[in-house]
Amino acid sequence: MKFLLPLLLLTVFISCESEKEDKTSDYKTHFELSNGTETATYQETVDFYIKLAKEFPEVNIQTIGETDSGLPLHLVTYNLDADFNFKKIKESKTILLINNGIHPGESDGIDATMLLFRDLATENITPPENTVIATIPVYNIGGALNRNSSTRANQNGPKQYGFRGNARNYDLNRDFIKSDTKNAETFATIYHLVKPDIFIDNHVSNGADYQYTLTHLFTQHNKLGLELGDYLNQNLMPKLEASLAKDNWDITPYVNVHNAVPENGFSQFIDHPRYSTGYTSLWNTLGLMVETHMLKPYKKRVEGTYELMKKMIEISENDGQKIKELRKNYNEAVLNLEYYPLKWEIDSSQTTTLEFKGYEADTIISEVTGFPRLKYNSSKPFTKPTTYYNYYKGTESIKIPNAYILKKSNFKIISLLTKNEIAFTRIKKDTLVEVESYKIDTYKTYTNSYEGHYPHYDTKIVKSKQKVQFQQGDVFIPIKQKGIRYILETLEPSATDSFFNWNFFDPILQQKEDFSPYVFEDVAAELLQTNSLLDEAFRLKKATDEAFAKDWYAQLEYIYQRSEYYEKAHNQYPVYRVLNDFEVVSE
Repeated sequence: MKFLLPLLLLTVFISCESEKEDKTSDYKTHFELSNGTETATYQETVDFYIKLAKEFPEVNIQTIGETDSGLPLHLVTYNLDADFNFKKIKESKTILLINNGIHPGESDGIDATMLLFRDLATENITPPENTVIATIPVYNIGGALNRNSSTRANQNGPKQYGFRGNARNYDLNRDFIKSDTKNAETFATIYHLVKPDIFIDNHVSNGADYQYTLTHLFTQHNKLGLELGDYLNQNLMPKLEASLAKDNWDITPYVNVHNAVPENGFSQFIDHPRYSTGYTSLWNTLGLMVETHMLKPYKKRVEGTYELMKKMIEISENDGQKIKELRKNYNEAVLNLEYYPLKWEIDSSQTTTLEFKGYEADTIISEVTGFPRLKYNSSKPFTKPTTYYNYYKGTESIKIPNAYILKKSNFKIISLLTKNEIAFTRIKKDTLVEVESYKIDTYKTYTNSYEGHYPHYDTKIVKSKQKVQFQQGDVFIPIKQKGIRYILETLEPSATDSFFNWNFFDPILQQKEDFSPYVFEDVAAELLQTNSLLDEAFRLKKATDEAFAKDWYAQLEYIYQRSEYYEKAHNQYPVYRVLNDFEVVSE
């Protein structure tokens, strides 16, 4: 009789395990059926989630919006309570949004998230009571449909995969702030519907070789700022690292080096608003890109991505209320800021030392080119202290205005403001307003095409106070609202990913009227005779600028640009800053 109880427990245990296996066996993914060598197609992925949603009330699937492929995006949600009203559930639960297949050749997250939702639905893992998990199963549908086996030349599997560019060949992880694609516009719709507390975007890395399967790329904590940024850097990230390490999944920050050895030190990648986590952080979402290592076996990469997401759910369960409180406090604190940094640079006075697990590397002579090349030796692993530059400081801070006024003719920008839930009103009648006005002074432009643009950078402005006549229908945008950081990052022309730098306002940079030299010669002479200040400035420039003194056209242009004949619209930035407490009469 003394063996009866242990035997009974063993029977119950085996029975429970068998029941779990039976549940999951009905929902095998293509990844599992291929023994971890293949990734699901787009249609297989969608069909899998439809099947889960039909059979498990805790899973919901819906189509939302459009993409450049002509197909809609899907949003799949898991909630133990089977409630999918985000306005309701965000009040009591933490929301985690997972994005997959932004680069469909990096398909690890697609397969890992299918496994995660299956295991949640079948209770193969403990279902979270206080966290709702939502996912975009395949974000870049056009790229997923463009399936091949050769465009990821540096990657170890799967056998076939999608293409990085979308249906119009955009890299979608450069499009969030500018929204050239329907994908990005629909993402904005989904993001503002879900309003996630935590965001994960699953990727595969490219670059150096090292021992880790998993690397993380959290949104830059200084740029996020305040107590929320401190929590991300001092609590969330270390907890995730420790939790994974406990289960033998080592992880390190994304190794931001190319054609160099990481043990010499590397910096944190800074996620500007063009990137997914840079965009979501504008609304104080805690963002993370997962970057699995391209040379590790596909099966291991998917398993690692799965484990990371599972650990993040556990952290959300424990820290969810704290995260929600920090985000609420952050919203209030940002509204009280007086200045806002438009650019960031590495703060080398602060660093972190990583015990980095890499491989020895040599510089050898290439058999192909005859030039020196880098070669890693995976049979020689090491652990070395490595300097990680993960502190940044803000530069070029601007004083935050009370509001902006945007001319109504800028309909594309008004549309983006609307999609991003930026509150604004229309001026009800023609009104004269004292504003701070910008003239674009200097800027540089990239000479190579980048994501459908030739972006500007190093933009400098000249500002002045003036009274401007605004028309009925012009847009008045108060700054004290949840989207304050989005407004500042897009409408301040010097910001890295401003609408100006993304070429939205390029027509103002081209003169539409000019002068005929032989006609303007007489006008210029009269202007100098009647305007002593202009005459003095003109003579001084000729005396001190040798090139100017030898260029007759430059001299006429100098006078023209300082005359009433020079068009006011040239280089005039059509967004104006309201500095006082003026309240415009609006609809």
